[in-house]
Amino acid sequence: MSAKGSDPVHIEKDELFEVATNFWNIRVSFKMLAGLVDLGSHMSLIRLTNGNFLVIDTVILTDRTRAEINRLTDNGKKIEAVIGVHPFHTLAFPAFYEAYPNAKYYGTPRHVRRLTTIPWAGSLEDCNIRKKWEPEIEMRIPAGAEFINPLPESNNHFVSVFVFHRPSRTLHVDDTIIYGDHPGFLLKLTGFKHGTMAFQPSIKGPGLYPTAEAPFEFRDWMKTLLNDWPFDNICCAHSGIKIGGAHEQVIELVNTADALFNKLSEKNRKKNPNSEIPAGNHPNMNVSGDECG
Repeated sequence: MSAKGSDPVHIEKDELFEVATNFWNIRVSFKMLAGLVDLGSHMSLIRLTNGNFLVIDTVILTDRTRAEINRLTDNGKKIEAVIGVHPFHTLAFPAFYEAYPNAKYYGTPRHVRRLTTIPWAGSLEDCNIRKKWEPEIEMRIPAGAEFINPLPESNNHFVSVFVFHRPSRTLHVDDTIIYGDHPGFLLKLTGFKHGTMAFQPSIKGPGLYPTAEAPFEFRDWMKTLLNDWPFDNICCAHSGIKIGGAHEQVIELVNTADALFNKLSEKNRKKNPNSEIPAGNHPNMNVSGDECG
């Protein structure tokens, strides 16, 4: 199934949805609070020019979605790699590996640390892994935030690797950016409305480093990404998909967040005048300019 337009595209759960040529996305339920709140989750499937496929993130497959993937990928034989781009999107990987054990698996450092039954081929911490499928697929890690060891694990889920498929002009991003397809109860409580775009709320908490510089490092990273990546479409993990006009809306999001960045910087400066980083973090991993040269 495919669609065109600039409004939120409502996609049925557990359906292989064609966002653009050679780019598919699957939305699934992910329920919290005893099943009362459905945060949702997603994975993307990208066909490369060599005919093989990349899987970005994983979800629990139904018989239907597994059959659709098998049809596209010759029963998984054409899945070149499965890539986990969000440190905390891990639950579906064991079952996906059991279904498709012959693909190469790449993940964040947290994937590699925790899911030891999967024979990982590499970590996205490695610049050479992130560059592996360029120029078709480009990957970047946001600056100003922790990627290798995000703490506290309970609620610091802000950062993931952004993935841009240049031929289809489609961006896959997990929690960092949310986009509203009939947002659920919790998002509505924060004032989030259908068709709007926002940074994930933890940007105001542990999402960025607690330094005066971090909000501006993240802002400048976003502006560089917007300059380099002319995406039309965006697939966001826990919210929705925007087909057409996504680039312009993310530009607006960044520009209107200046007051937020200034406020966060000033708060951090007062609370942390020496710009100390939490123990165990790796602040030089994804600073501006460290994008694989």
